[in-house]
Amino acid sequence: MKKTFFLIFAIFIAFMVQGQTKKAEKILDDLSMKIKSYESFFIDFTFEINNPDSEVNESDKGKLLVQGDNYRLSVAGQVVICDGETIWTYIEEAEEVQINSLEDDDGMISPSNILTFYDKNYKSKFLKEEEIDGKIIQIIELKPIEDRNFSKVDFFIDKEKLQVVKVNIFDKNDGTITYTVDNFLSNIPTKASDFTFNEEDYPGVEVIDMR
Repeated sequence: MKKTFFLIFAIFIAFMVQGQTKKAEKILDDLSMKIKSYESFFIDFTFEINNPDSEVNESDKGKLLVQGDNYRLSVAGQVVICDGETIWTYIEEAEEVQINSLEDDDGMISPSNILTFYDKNYKSKFLKEEEIDGKIIQIIELKPIEDRNFSKVDFFIDKEKLQVVKVNIFDKNDGTITYTVDNFLSNIPTKASDFTFNEEDYPGVEVIDMR
């Protein structure tokens, strides 16, 4: 009798997990299609790092402009610019810019795919739906199939707007990195100069070409 009960219970759990996975995949597919339909988008966000073990608790504001594989990220005294082939990382305190070639990220999280990186190499599960600040938020957990430097990512999605409002990235040392979307604009005008580094805009900058 006990074996029969546990077998039925195991089957029930399996169907529940499968249902949660399919629900998560449907939400993420719809979200991905919506984001990829934009010509461009701009985000004002709050960036937080928390690690109890090392007593790190920091936060900062940032801005991100994305057009396809091109992006311009400004946060914590750094400006990271990518034109789809080259990445420039300007460090304000050091007054230097590092130049690198863009390599295949193979499913890694980058500024250009922070809202859509889950397309491949991740297992998804619908966790729950709850009301936060008057909005119905759907929370989806993603875990990398291959070994990464983080253990999982939680997506917080506004159900009505089908829009990401927060992303929690959990590393393997019990630390978390949180991106909270403060403002989101889609299909805004961009120009080529938004995604290239112009040395004339940074007088005296030291250029370190690492390509």
